[in-house]
Amino acid sequence: MENTIRGAAAFVGAALAGLGEAPGMSSEDIALQASYKALVEAGLTTQDVDAVFGALPGDCSPLSGLLLAEMMGIKPKFSDNNRTGGSTFLSHTLMAAMAIKEGLCDTALIFYGSNQRSASGKLVSSVKPFTYEADYKPLFPATSYALAASRHMHEYGTTREQLAHVAVAARKWAEMNPDAFMRDPLTIEDVLASRMVSSPLSVRDCCLVTDGGAALVMVSAERAKDLPQKPVYLLGGAAATWHMNILAMPDLAESAAADSGPRAMEMAGVAHKDIDVVQLYDAFTINTIMFLEDLGFVKKGEGGAFVESGAIAPGGSLPVNTNGGGLSCVHPGMYGMFTLVEAIRQLRGECGERQVKGAEIALCHGNGGVLSSQITNILGTEAAL
Repeated sequence: MENTIRGAAAFVGAALAGLGEAPGMSSEDIALQASYKALVEAGLTTQDVDAVFGALPGDCSPLSGLLLAEMMGIKPKFSDNNRTGGSTFLSHTLMAAMAIKEGLCDTALIFYGSNQRSASGKLVSSVKPFTYEADYKPLFPATSYALAASRHMHEYGTTREQLAHVAVAARKWAEMNPDAFMRDPLTIEDVLASRMVSSPLSVRDCCLVTDGGAALVMVSAERAKDLPQKPVYLLGGAAATWHMNILAMPDLAESAAADSGPRAMEMAGVAHKDIDVVQLYDAFTINTIMFLEDLGFVKKGEGGAFVESGAIAPGGSLPVNTNGGGLSCVHPGMYGMFTLVEAIRQLRGECGERQVKGAEIALCHGNGGVLSSQITNILGTEAAL
């Protein structure tokens, strides 16, 4: 079947707000700030927006799209705040591209904001442990990811040192990113010696708890050419879900990224050798290793050795999480949006010291729940069309 989404829509605005700590700001405040910044960057106003996609935490979550539209004075023709966990926003890009392609809207705003650090100071999940898990008092969601890490170690000989290499690589990228929350040097020894959270994952194997928000503006590929920013095109995307609760995961060492990744790349018409930069949802260090395998960058079981070789760190063969990721840059509860912003900025050549030279194609991958929802986006410059 002929694919009609590839290259149909482009990102023309991408902005961040409230990263790290944003005292005195609500989640809505952060989302609004990011949204206005993205629109200004795109050379557009709220009056141009006729579709709104996004998510907010807490009580306003179910109707967050309607709330932001009201607060910004937008009267959308199309709105969606479907929640698939941290992968949510990579789903919204697909919905926006389809709506734009089919003429349901002209300008789509995708937003996110969370004041998780200022409001609670700890990781807050919108999903609770499943009934049959609750009696064991898991540290949700860390214990679920610890199960996956333990299984991967059992199946493939992955070590805690290899997990630590993921955290250290992320920190090396963060050291070059002024927006990153944690920029102090980090060593393998530091990670291994840090407080154990849920064996085998220590606190440095776990994502940050920060405030933060981001927003994206999407328009048709044709219209993007007339706007100020260098367009970045959505070349492909796919979603896959094999379970919700960790006890129902078919194989703890393999995620549905093994399904979403190949389909997204097929839609985009690209191979692994074409990908210049990779942005993965690294809520825990095991995520990066599993996703590199499941997405096909390395064979199953070889992810640990791959990261240990330095391949994903600055100067390595495959730049991964060039902003510092959820481990060192930002993680306000849902990280997927930040994979997209960093990819867009890399493809526009705006990343300064951490810029990947000549980047034309990026893979972004979102993860929701407990390795549950997996969504892959492929982005590219005009040269990749």
